[in-house]
Formats: sequence, structure tokens, C-alpha cells
Amino acid sequence: MNESRLTWPNRISIARICLVPVWVLCLLNMNHAWPGARRAALALYLVMAASDALDGFLARRWRQQSALGAFLDPLADKLLTTCAVILLAVEATAVPGARLPSWVPVIALGKDVLTVLGFALVYLATQRTLIRPRVLGKVSTLVQSVMVAATLLTPDLPGWWRGVVEASWAAASGAAILAWLDYLRLGIRFVSEVHAAGEAGRGSSGPS
Repeated sequence: MNESRLTWPNRISIARICLVPVWVLCLLNMNHAWPGARRAALALYLVMAASDALDGFLARRWRQQSALGAFLDPLADKLLTTCAVILLAVEATAVPGARLPSWVPVIALGKDVLTVLGFALVYLATQRTLIRPRVLGKVSTLVQSVMVAATLLTPDLPGWWRGVVEASWAAASGAAILAWLDYLRLGIRFVSEVHAAGEAGRGSSGPS
């Protein structure tokens, strides 16, 4: 495969990134100028979530996984998730009756910040980059997507739905914590393996 060629999965990821400002604009107008902004935000969010699944499927089906795709796909996810948890937790842009509690964005953003810091520390300790998709990371992203969609749906559904939404807040936060612990375990194991390999290499190159 030609790594320099922009593949369709890459184009879908780029399109999703370009849609994030439009989605944010819908949220900013949700409680003010445009009454239909919340439903537009929900529809756009579902389109972006579907595109996330589509680009991954196409990359695997057409064997077009690439370093660019490995960067663009999580970047699009993080941009969308970061904007969502912040705006849906602020009074002016929150969904009426379903404002995210402050601990939801704190946990979501804290997980991302600590993960980036961990990757930086791993590089400093080993001079190698560690970028490996993890099942728990993908699960965390999926649960966060469900949480955002459920929150945006709240005004259209009966009162019992509030309990479902609150459960999604807890599930998304719990999944984020588990994903970070998994990354932490992976980073510690990776550093240990690199150092052990270095020690073995120095030992084998010594005098016999």
C-alpha cells in the first residue's frame, strides 16, 4: 500500500474533524437562537459516530491501515469527546434537565491528559513511542458516545429516561478510569521489557 496516498478512511476521518466545529456551533445555539439546534446536534453526532465505525471498517477491509490513520482517527474522537463533555457540562450550553455533573468532564479530560503524559514519560524512559490501540480504550470511546447521544435525547423522552442518562454518565466515567489503568499497566510493562532487552543485549555483547 502507498502510505503517501490519502485513503478513503483517512478522508472520512478528516471530514469528521471538519464537522466538529459545525457540531459545536449547534450546541452553542441549542438554548438560544435556534430551537432545532439540539436535534441537529444529535443528528450530526450520530453521523460522526457512524463515520468513526465506517473508517475503521474500510481500513481493515481494504487493508489501508496507516500511520496517518492511526493519528487522525483518535484525534477526531478526542476533539469530539472533549468538546462534548465540556459544553454539555456548562449551564449555557447544557441540555435542559440533563446537564453533565462536573466530575464527568474532569474524569474524561483527566484520563486523556494523564495518558498523554504517560506516553511522554515512556518515550523519555525508552526513546521509543508507544501507540497501541487498546480494547478498553475503544470501549471507553464507545460508552462516551452513547452517553452524549443519550444526553442529547433527554428532552424528547419520558422522565424515566433521566435514570438511564445518569447511568450512562457513571458508565462513561468508569470506562475512562479502567482505560487509563490499562494504559498505565501497558506503559509500565513496555518500559520494563525495553530495559530488560537492553540489559540482555549488553550482557550478550560482553566478553565470553
